Amino acid sequence: MSDRSFLFLVGAARAGGNTEMLARRAAKALPADVEQCWIRLPEVPLPPFEDRRHGAGSHPEPGENEQLLMDATFAATDIVIVSPVYWYSVAASVKLYLDYWSGWMRLPVEFKPRMRGKSLWGVSVLSETAREAQPLIGTLELCAEYLGMNWGGVLLGNGSRPGDVLLDEDAMAAAPSFFAGADLVTA
Repeated sequence: MSDRSFLFLVGAARAGGNTEMLARRAAKALPADVEQCWIRLPEVPLPPFEDRRHGAGSHPEPGENEQLLMDATFAATDIVIVSPVYWYSVAASVKLYLDYWSGWMRLPVEFKPRMRGKSLWGVSVLSETAREAQPLIGTLELCAEYLGMNWGGVLLGNGSRPGDVLLDEDAMAAAPSFFAGADLVTA
């Protein structure tokens, strides 16, 4: 059994959309003994994040969905953000999940030390040029850097209508080797 565990956090508003298709194509190349946990963020909604730093009190005890996401985050060695490019950034559900990281840093769970050394990856589909994904990529890369995580990079595909990414030959060719940096992919 592998000591690696991948958490795929799908932020797309549409289940089974282009971004999820691309992520599943990449994940298919992981060895069978690598644990995969897939969570659709819209299906485990979080309340609006309340920043309680600087005198506004402490972060409240996690509710059921927050605890589920925090536990899954801690259990994984590799976290894969699966988000289409929405207005040049991550989906709202992904942004909210990342906002909660600020709250988790204020809980007695040693968030930053527990994140250090994990790997952060991204999978995204956009409708025009790779330039529109730069803010999304920057968000994820800077989060990884801040927490001392390994940065795996972002697998990009192109598509707008459902299934379009399957026609993106470059993305489909890149997907099976995307996680090769994790030294786990079966060719």
